[in-house]
Amino acid sequence: MSIEGDYVPSRLKWVSDQIDAYEASGGTEGNSLFATGIPIIVVAMRGHRSGNVRKIALMRVEHEGQYALVASMGGAPSNPGWYQNLVADPDEVFVQDGPTPVAVSVREVFGEERALWWQRSVAVYPSYADYEAKTDRVIPVFVTTNR
Repeated sequence: MSIEGDYVPSRLKWVSDQIDAYEASGGTEGNSLFATGIPIIVVAMRGHRSGNVRKIALMRVEHEGQYALVASMGGAPSNPGWYQNLVADPDEVFVQDGPTPVAVSVREVFGEERALWWQRSVAVYPSYADYEAKTDRVIPVFVTTNR
């Protein structure tokens, strides 16, 4: 199961290579952030302008079957491009954490719920705290729910 349509790989070769390796191996290769050993997931969505299928690799922040999708962009002053994709179409998203993509809906979380998911995210990937410190924006966090 996945999103129907034309897939446009990331312009960043290392990202598209990692996603290709992950998908081709059912998640047994390309499944961590470089040599850190920190696991990643692959998230597929529809581009809000193009309508094409887009895929990103994000840190694996999982709790009781739900995932946090952290729009950190390394602490840049603006949100990553995929942020608008999720806002525009939160019900056409797939998360792959292993061999098979799973259909999910996403919602941006705020307040205490965001704080809890942020804490979980930093526990998995401590660099998120550094990213937060270097930007003035509140880094968005989405949470998945299986469809």
